[in-house]
Amino acid sequence: MVDLLDGLATLVLLAGAGLVIMEAFVPSGHFIVLGIALLAAGLVGVLAPLEGIALPLLMAATALITGAGAFYGYREFDFYGGKGIAQTTDSDSLRGSTGRVTERVTETDGEVKLDEGGFNPIYKARAFRGTIEEGDRVIVVDPGGGNVLEVESMAAIDEIDRELAADAATTQRERETE
Repeated sequence: MVDLLDGLATLVLLAGAGLVIMEAFVPSGHFIVLGIALLAAGLVGVLAPLEGIALPLLMAATALITGAGAFYGYREFDFYGGKGIAQTTDSDSLRGSTGRVTERVTETDGEVKLDEGGFNPIYKARAFRGTIEEGDRVIVVDPGGGNVLEVESMAAIDEIDRELAADAATTQRERETE
């Protein structure tokens, strides 16, 4: 019985190590949680001086606890985008998103890469007004169903903000002089 459990502990240890190594070659977050749990359980099984039914129970408890901890860490620290921050739920969620022009955007054609645009952040785009050059920062004005985004240059918005701030300052000075 002890030889069988030693073999089981070694097998679990090797399976966990294999899954962790597989995760290194194909990063997805799917193998790492189970791999860490099995690796820890295998280490406990190989190193623990227990015999009989206590060893498999300890290995199972170790696998559950470390698996839960690894899953929590995977979700909390967002190693692979696990929290869904970089996912879009629908085209309306793109409104207000910012990005960078990857191909010159005119009123009829162009391409942008959004900062948080989901699995594939590259979108076809058209300019709200004028032409936006490659490399310029943009904001999504109208998602247009998600197929072709209508974007505006952040520089244009900054100009509007500066004008509004100047107008507000002028209005404030006029109120103070009255």
